[in-house]
Amino acid sequence: MVYSICYCPVTRQEDLKTLKVADSKILTEAQREQLFEKLDAAKDFVGWALHILSPNFISNSMQRRVKYNLNALSHDTAIGLIQHALDSGVQVAEVFVDTVGPAEKYQEKLKRQFPELVITVKPKADSLFPVVSAASICAKVARDQAVKNWKFLEGLEDVGLDYGSGYPNDPKTKEWLSQSLDPVFGYPQFVRFSWSTAQIILESKAVPVHWDDDEDDPSQKNKQSLLSYFARKETPTKRRPHRFFYERKLETVTSL
Repeated sequence: MVYSICYCPVTRQEDLKTLKVADSKILTEAQREQLFEKLDAAKDFVGWALHILSPNFISNSMQRRVKYNLNALSHDTAIGLIQHALDSGVQVAEVFVDTVGPAEKYQEKLKRQFPELVITVKPKADSLFPVVSAASICAKVARDQAVKNWKFLEGLEDVGLDYGSGYPNDPKTKEWLSQSLDPVFGYPQFVRFSWSTAQIILESKAVPVHWDDDEDDPSQKNKQSLLSYFARKETPTKRRPHRFFYERKLETVTSL
């Protein structure tokens, strides 16, 4: 997942509109790349930055014992980008954010973090505010490039690399997910395991896994734990102590 921030002087917002930036979701890939080139060329009044979260990082965050859900991850990434702009010397006055979760709660959270800024959080902000539209274009172009040029460390010689756009409504993506599934190890790090589309395929086609030490699973309650084999077992009969002890009338005591 790719998060982006875009900033420009308040007095140059009309100049940003003349670039005809729009919500990246309604643009074709070619249109996004053309607009990105315009943004990149307008360095005299436009700046932008990215934060890329790998699928493996997101999966590990969402599936750890203390879960770090996608909303919290998104909020913290946005906070990090705003802080990055401030630390870089950008004189931020107003912030416009596309909401993740309830807009009012998200806005309150950002205001607590940055009380000196005027912050507006709105649903579909990327279609309402040109600066957010510009940020969404930067994020989408970067994401498309990352998907196209992904380097597979696992080696997928037997599986084609025609995985489509990587979105759940893409038939090529669904077909690739089915073909590249390893029944034991699942997917390469390219795929986010916590993604519902991947989880459905894993549950239906991968080898089922049962954890014997799962105390919350009723089916495991009557099963013996592996740790029980290492526990010290009490012998039914008391063993006679060594003659060194009984000749000297020595006994084991637990209290004085």
